[in-house]
Amino acid sequence: MAQFLNQDLEYMVDDYYDMTDFDDYPFEDTESRRGGVDESLDSDFEDDFELNKPKTDTSALEARNGKDIQGIPWDRLNYTRDKYRETRLKQYKNYENLSRSREELGKECKEVEKGHSFYDFQFNTRLVKSTIVHFQLRNLLWATSKHDVYLMQNYSIMHWSPLLRRGKEVLNVAKPIVPPLKFPGALAQTLSRVQISTMAVKDNLLVAGGFHGELICKNLNQSGVAFSTKVSTDENAITNAVDICHNSNGSVQVTAANNDAQVRVFDAGNFQCVGHFSFPWSVNNTTVSPDGKLLAVLGDSADCLLADAQSGKVLGNLKGHLDYSFASAWHPDGQILATGNQDTTCRLWDIRNLSESLCVLKGRMGAIRAVRFTSDGRFMAMAEPADFVHIFDTQSNYAQAQEIDLFGEIAGISFSPDTEALFVGIADRTYGSLLEFNRKHYNHHLDSMF
Repeated sequence: MAQFLNQDLEYMVDDYYDMTDFDDYPFEDTESRRGGVDESLDSDFEDDFELNKPKTDTSALEARNGKDIQGIPWDRLNYTRDKYRETRLKQYKNYENLSRSREELGKECKEVEKGHSFYDFQFNTRLVKSTIVHFQLRNLLWATSKHDVYLMQNYSIMHWSPLLRRGKEVLNVAKPIVPPLKFPGALAQTLSRVQISTMAVKDNLLVAGGFHGELICKNLNQSGVAFSTKVSTDENAITNAVDICHNSNGSVQVTAANNDAQVRVFDAGNFQCVGHFSFPWSVNNTTVSPDGKLLAVLGDSADCLLADAQSGKVLGNLKGHLDYSFASAWHPDGQILATGNQDTTCRLWDIRNLSESLCVLKGRMGAIRAVRFTSDGRFMAMAEPADFVHIFDTQSNYAQAQEIDLFGEIAGISFSPDTEALFVGIADRTYGSLLEFNRKHYNHHLDSMF
């Protein structure tokens, strides 16, 4: 990403508009709005999640009876929902690093049949709400099961149980983080008041990256942290993305992509650095292929790279995007790579033929900042910075889609590993929340009974 000083970033809990009073909060470009970090924000552990206010939540039954899924009281506001949506679409300005002509982009984009319903709204809670540190980084929500969701809220990494509808603090990064001494060769360091910029949770391991190049690893079944360090002393070394993956031998590894144009690979067993790769530009995102052999490298370039995951050697150059990329995801079969870009598109690439993308999928308003596949490969979801999440049916060759229309900055999206749930984290001063959608199943065998 472009270099920003610390004071140029902000916790975006104070969102760019307030749904309770449109007149006082004009529509602003959140993607380009930058202020100071609010140092007053701290752990929400003491808040006890306001459990005495369940009325702020919305159930599927309430939604079917006409309640807005986010609990926005449109009947008491100056705008109708449709009018507000219309105005947002007209006035929203997408953030760009490269101002290139995009006249031909629309012709490339696939014609998609919208209006499908693959995932139904299930529940929305405002007892937990996401916090965004940097407006370009949105990997701040992860589901490890349909009953376990992890998100960043101020200086706390929280766990939310959709089953119990309760939250708890898993890690407080405002307090000093002291790693154990059992990995002396891993260059562990004590950290304090970390501003979490990105995170990932998988294989019972939580990994968080910080604004000053911090890397924190925690085993979810153990107290304290397993490892913490600053991967670089570079002033512009913000950790843009972390990935928990398996290498070609099956060992669990952690990759960290940083703004100092480096990708570092750590063994998740002893936290030794086992790989250190340099690239021509700041690296905004990396993901490892399902077989552990390939590394997708995206950053401050219109091109995306495909590299050998063990050596870092560049094997291919993916050309087609018009701006910087910040999101990627692999189809479970390992043959399709999806890349999300600030040019408002997601491109799909067949790694067997990198000469051109398979297809181009376009959003409604802004950059594509998060991309996810279901574990069975049936659906792919992509999220814009605000307001829209798109779910594509891969079996229709991405020609059929569901559009989730909401209001607020999107901190992250995550399918549960069993594909049964999709979670969306919303960062907003008033209506910040966690939305849950459940996979719709069609029981065609019942038709023969009638």
